Amino acid sequence: MRCVVQRVSRASVKVDNETVGQINQGLLVLVGIGKEDDFKDLNWMAEKLSGLRIFEDEQGKMNLSLLDVQGQMLLVSQFTLYGDCRKGKRPSFTEAAAPQDAEKLFLELVEAIRQKGITVETGRFQTEMAVELVNQGPVTIILDSKAR
Repeated sequence: MRCVVQRVSRASVKVDNETVGQINQGLLVLVGIGKEDDFKDLNWMAEKLSGLRIFEDEQGKMNLSLLDVQGQMLLVSQFTLYGDCRKGKRPSFTEAAAPQDAEKLFLELVEAIRQKGITVETGRFQTEMAVELVNQGPVTIILDSKAR
């Protein structure tokens, strides 16, 4: 499982000009699910995302988690995180999970994070989405459950 995590002051996702998810202070997370991903990857990612200390404390150090700042999370499925561009100029997505498998793990990731007491909004799976965000910092972190 691969995630691009951005610390935001606000973020939203629209489908056909309709806002389907939006948050204020928190994390916008683009989520790619690989064909080899399983519940171990899901649980690792849920723990990592909920506890990632990338919010500033009183001294200006990144020392606080999403739970500490009572932030929100916007999760957006993005299979293109598994795009392989090593050969040629057109990405290959052979390492991305099949849509039905990816959607199941994605929804379970959403639920695992909600169970930690975090408000989670989402995009809409397998649709064309427009994502807007204001990245604070900017802070952008890449997580890969296979590189743990």
